Amino acid sequence: MIDIDNIDPGKPVLIAGPTASGKSALAMRIAETQGRTIVNADALQVYEGWRVLTARPSPADEAALPHALYGHVPFEASYSAGHWLRDATQYLTANPVIVGGTGLYFKALTEGLADIPATPPEIRAEADALPFAQLLADLDAHDPTLSARIDRQNRARVQRGWEVWRATGTPLSIWQAQTAPPALPLSRAHPIVLNADRDWLAERIARRFDLMIADGALDEARANLPRWPQAGGAAKAIGAPELIAHLNGDLSLDDARTAAITATLQYAKRQRTWFRSNMGAWTALDLPR
Repeated sequence: MIDIDNIDPGKPVLIAGPTASGKSALAMRIAETQGRTIVNADALQVYEGWRVLTARPSPADEAALPHALYGHVPFEASYSAGHWLRDATQYLTANPVIVGGTGLYFKALTEGLADIPATPPEIRAEADALPFAQLLADLDAHDPTLSARIDRQNRARVQRGWEVWRATGTPLSIWQAQTAPPALPLSRAHPIVLNADRDWLAERIARRFDLMIADGALDEARANLPRWPQAGGAAKAIGAPELIAHLNGDLSLDDARTAAITATLQYAKRQRTWFRSNMGAWTALDLPR
């Protein structure tokens, strides 16, 4: 376990880890002991409408300790790392505990983020309609620097590079090279990354999803069903498409459960891979202990 007495109360604490690894509980221990505010760095927990399904802090937790950037984005809106960085920066003077599973948020905070114009809807629609092979070929041709360093199997990463080039005429790699200094260099923080054993985490993920159902995740999905077609980033909540499919009569609840747990396991795998590749300078805490 982390010895809280060894955490400098004058530095913000960063806690990254895969879903269901116990990040929020650790953040609350540190915040309670040192009188800090907990700031969300999870791209799924920012949306209103999915408290249970995204494992946001409970109303009791939020009443017990100050929390920020949870459920503050409308269900129908989109929300980027740039939006989060602007929102989170205002809390840095309070030496917060910043906790979440979105590695890109932490990267933006500690390494800086290029101020790239938003992608026009028509460019996004054009990209969505193109075959992945075409996106990749265009990226190879117009931004080979970016193409060489990203995950070439990840459509979201490839499409992001394509959209920036197509919308601005400037490769994303050049935008990134012109990035402003970070709001919080890693040397001025206490960064912790949770390394979760795969099998241990898989058991927790399955058990947690069952608890979510017991705590009202299906009722939450039913309440969101009328506005599901207009969902923005909230549509990415892990398990949401499966529960919506069940409510629409396309999946049994058992099949929805199985599919949602599988999607969560895949998400956790991507998180763990990202953390290993990008957080070598962070203090690692191996779980379970």
